[in-house]
Amino acid sequence: MNHEEARSQIGNRLRLARENAGLTQSFVARELGLHRPAISEIEAGRRRLSAEELAVLCDLYDVSSAWVLENRSEAPDAAVELAARRLAKLKPEDLDAVLNLLRTLKPGESDNG
Repeated sequence: MNHEEARSQIGNRLRLARENAGLTQSFVARELGLHRPAISEIEAGRRRLSAEELAVLCDLYDVSSAWVLENRSEAPDAAVELAARRLAKLKPEDLDAVLNLLRTLKPGESDNG
């Protein structure tokens, strides 16, 4: 694999991770102190990123650098990631209520297909 292909794959994984995290390019750019087009260029594989930028992105997206750089683990499931972020923000008593509700569901009961 050449450098351009590697950058493209890294960019695609960063885009997927950003989308799974529910973040906009504009928000990420502000966090990195960059302009929004720089994030677009990174995600398109046309701009190199520094180790520091990679570390911030991995932290923002809650993914490992191993996954971003080498795809060594599976991509996070967008629905699970969203649910985890939302559940983490609940008050303890609300979380208990949601968990109790989930315990009453049978596998496949909430599937739409």
